[in-house]
Amino acid sequence: MSCGKVILSHGLESGPQATKVAAMAAAAIALGWDEVRPDYRDLDASQDVRRIDDRIARMLVQVPADGTPFVLAGSSMGAFVSALGSLQRAPRGLFLLAPPVRVPGYPRALDAAAVPTVIVHGWDDELIPAADVIAYAHRRRAALHLVDDTHRLTAHVDVIARWFGDWLARL
Repeated sequence: MSCGKVILSHGLESGPQATKVAAMAAAAIALGWDEVRPDYRDLDASQDVRRIDDRIARMLVQVPADGTPFVLAGSSMGAFVSALGSLQRAPRGLFLLAPPVRVPGYPRALDAAAVPTVIVHGWDDELIPAADVIAYAHRRRAALHLVDDTHRLTAHVDVIARWFGDWLARL
C-alpha cells in the first residue's frame, strides 16, 4: 500500500530524469510513496513565460482525484510551479529547491498554500539571490536549508535526497 503520491517537477533546461528529481524519486520510493515526474520540456522549449500556467496545469493533472495524500516538490522553475499549484490543490507539503521568487515577465510572484514547506537554496545561487529566498522563507515560516552551492545544487544531491526522505517520513 502506498503512503501517497510525490509529484516532482524538473527545472528549465532539464527533464524528468534530472539528477535531483531522480534522487528525490528514489528516496520517495524507498519509503513507499508513488512518484511521478511530469515532462515539461515541450513547454519549456518556447522560452515563453506564459507557458508557466501550462506547466501548472500539467502538474495538477497528476494530483490524485481519490483523496490520496500527495506532496509537491520541484527544482527551480519546478519549485515555482509546485508552489503556485499548491494554491489550487493543497498538498500535504512542499519541498522546494532553488525557487525563483519572481520570474521576469510573469505576473505572479512565488506564493504557496499554508502547508509544511521546506526550501533548499544555495548561498552562491547565481540566478536567484539567497537574500530573496531567505525573505520569502521568513514570511512563510518555511524550513530553510542554505548550503554552500550554486543554483544547480550539484554538490548537495545526496543530502537533498536524504532531507527529502526524512521530511516525507515525518509527514
